[in-house]
Amino acid sequence: MREFGNMFALALDVIVQIFKRPFQAREFIQQFWFIASVSIMPAALVAIPFGAVITLQLGSLTAQIGADSFNGAASVLAVIQQASPIVTTLVVAGAGGSAICADLGSRTIREEIDAMMVLGVSPIQRLVVPRVLAAMGVAALLNGMVSVVGVVGGYVFNVIVQGGTPGAFLSSFSALAQLSDLWVGTIKALIFGFLAGLVAAYRGMNPKGGPKGVGDVVNQSVVITFLLLFLVNLIISVVYLQLVPAKGA
Repeated sequence: MREFGNMFALALDVIVQIFKRPFQAREFIQQFWFIASVSIMPAALVAIPFGAVITLQLGSLTAQIGADSFNGAASVLAVIQQASPIVTTLVVAGAGGSAICADLGSRTIREEIDAMMVLGVSPIQRLVVPRVLAAMGVAALLNGMVSVVGVVGGYVFNVIVQGGTPGAFLSSFSALAQLSDLWVGTIKALIFGFLAGLVAAYRGMNPKGGPKGVGDVVNQSVVITFLLLFLVNLIISVVYLQLVPAKGA
């Protein structure tokens, strides 16, 4: 509970420091480019089989109940609402978040963070805020890319492997999908990116045991991010499905 409280306090500090000037634009751009460079290719490669597996599984289920014409809508909505934000954040946390945690952890054990505080420089504004914002920005952009790649992969597998028709795939999607489905996926990606950057920064600024402790907190940050990711995803999905009625309902 103490760790959770400290992490929540850091989250509030980050939100407050975002609106304070000067904004560390150079640090933000560098971190954004770094996280994007290490995340784009893995996210694209993971999105193809992810979309294909979802389409194949849903195609088998819809065939059993005689609803083949709705396979496109079911698979695309599953990719956009659930799979895309989760895949994006897993990659961002595993590639970019671990690097953020290791960087801040090494700075902490070298007492650079303490030196900044002694000089009156806020390490949260100078180091944490640009990294959290960069993780959010990369997560939002990668979410769009993963959505497109996943949908295209599902479409190809449905048409080629399962023998579906392109017209039925596209028409069912347009009949049941709505703009809010895309928005909730984007909002999830932003929130998950915030969590990934926040957890990485928190664990990186609190290592224990010297250099070995840096490696430990890197592993801990990835695991904690994954656990929070699925918990928050469940909460957002339940709230969304309760507040936003399905199209045609």
